[in-house]
Amino acid sequence: MGYIKIQILQKNLLRKKIMITRFACTIASVCLAALTVAASLTAAEQEAIPSLVRSAAPDWPQWRGPHRDGISPETGLLQSWPDGGPKLLWQVSGIGQGYSSPIVVADRVYITGDQNKELAISAFTLEGQPCWKIANGQAWRNSYPGARSSCTYDDGKLYHMNAHGRLVCLDAATGDMLWTVNVLERYEAKNIVWGISESVLVHGDRVFATPAGAKGLMVAHDKRTGSPIWATGALAGEQASYSSPILINFGHRKLLVNGGLKYVFAVDSEDGTLVWHLPQVDPNNTVNTTPVLCGRRLLLTNSSRGFGAVFGVQLGDDSASRAWTRKLSISHGGTICVDGRLCGSSSRGDVRGWVMVDAVTGEAQGVSDAPGGSAIFAEGRFYCLTASGTMLLQEPTAAGFQTVGEFRLAAGRDVWAHPVIGQGRLFLRYGDTLYCYDVRR
Repeated sequence: MGYIKIQILQKNLLRKKIMITRFACTIASVCLAALTVAASLTAAEQEAIPSLVRSAAPDWPQWRGPHRDGISPETGLLQSWPDGGPKLLWQVSGIGQGYSSPIVVADRVYITGDQNKELAISAFTLEGQPCWKIANGQAWRNSYPGARSSCTYDDGKLYHMNAHGRLVCLDAATGDMLWTVNVLERYEAKNIVWGISESVLVHGDRVFATPAGAKGLMVAHDKRTGSPIWATGALAGEQASYSSPILINFGHRKLLVNGGLKYVFAVDSEDGTLVWHLPQVDPNNTVNTTPVLCGRRLLLTNSSRGFGAVFGVQLGDDSASRAWTRKLSISHGGTICVDGRLCGSSSRGDVRGWVMVDAVTGEAQGVSDAPGGSAIFAEGRFYCLTASGTMLLQEPTAAGFQTVGEFRLAAGRDVWAHPVIGQGRLFLRYGDTLYCYDVRR
């Protein structure tokens, strides 16, 4: 009897183990299914969140850096500066007059400047030694003479458009010219008061520009040959502005976003389709800064005499709508999005000085009364170059900006070239001189 009882007990235990195992497997299957659903939902949600497309090149290969947002990914930088500023490694003069910023890729620095009657593109080593120099058409000799646009580096090539719309492709190692096309002439576009200032964008096998002409609002050319690929249909009455485009991932598309004289717009980078356009807040706008992506919002600024505005744009499926408008006047210095807030220097409007604007609500607050200018952001610090030539290192705090470094670059005015950080070096430009500072920790 005892043996039989043991057999029965063992069978009961086996049945319980089987039941528990089946139950555990069922729970595991449910959990796995739930995780799969959650993962798919997350992917769908992620797909709806816009993101900036990064350049394929390293370092600071284009206007406003790898993402065109004024933010450097570099680390190991000085968090404060000694009296007199960081160490000056070198300076070179004779680059030509201009307001353009340099770009930095590997062991080369590229910058533009107007010399006599021509625009010159120059290449230097990281130690400031000249490599080559070549002309890209005529200089800008009208109001505010000097070079405007920065170069763009991609896959061993250099791209640049001068103030008259002449787009050129060069061999970055030698400076040899590979192809050229005048986009204003080809697309029946008009030049603007202070000259074309767009820094062209390169992605994949294409180089993009915004002539805003009768035969093309935005255009794409083959980056290897210069041959046209597509041209977006014209917008009535539109002209080019002083802005440069950004490229964003949104849904299944890569959208080029830029602003003209009358509209801001998004274009499908694959086929040139105009996806959406919105009227500018100021119909007489004369200065646009590069659009900024801040979370789910596009933030755009414009500025003209007596008026200026920042406005937030909410993106939808193949559409966009204005979410809010704030009266601020931010022009040459541009804007940066950090932690969901837009930073820039405003000369007029609801708040003056360095301001932070909430991307969701448009609420603005002053964070510093330091002189206005241009800025970039790296490793928790704003690098602010004032229009009068003072370089400031600013730490954002709950109470506003705290200056943790300062030096005088130049005693002048209209210091409009943006700072650049590459390979632990800070590059600043004023007039026909390029300066290089060591900002490694």
